[in-house]
Amino acid sequence: MHAVPSITVEELKAKRDQNEPLTLLDVREPREWAISELPGSVRIPLGALPQRFSELSRDGELVVYCRSGGRSAQAVQFLRQVGYAGAKNLTGGINHWAEVIDRSMRKY
Repeated sequence: MHAVPSITVEELKAKRDQNEPLTLLDVREPREWAISELPGSVRIPLGALPQRFSELSRDGELVVYCRSGGRSAQAVQFLRQVGYAGAKNLTGGINHWAEVIDRSMRKY
C-alpha cells in the first residue's frame, strides 16, 4: 500500500480550534457511529463510498477517519483517484483522537 497523505490528531484539533474549513468523513459502519463520533462528520461507510462519494465537496480539505486508520487510508486512496486532491487520512483514527485529544471519548 502506498503511503497516503495524512494529518495527525493534534493537527486536526488545531485546525478545528481555529475554525479552518474542512470536511470530516467517517467511513466506519453504522454500528460504530453510536460508540464515538467527531461532531459535524459526514457519515459514509467505506463500502458505500464508491456509490456516494459525489455527496462530498471536492473543494478544500477532507479529513477521513475510521477506528484506527486502516479503512480511512483505503478511502483516501480511492478519493484521490477520483479527484479529491485534499483528502487526508487521520493518523490512528478516532481511537487515537480519544487517547490524545478527548479522553472522555469511548474507545473500542
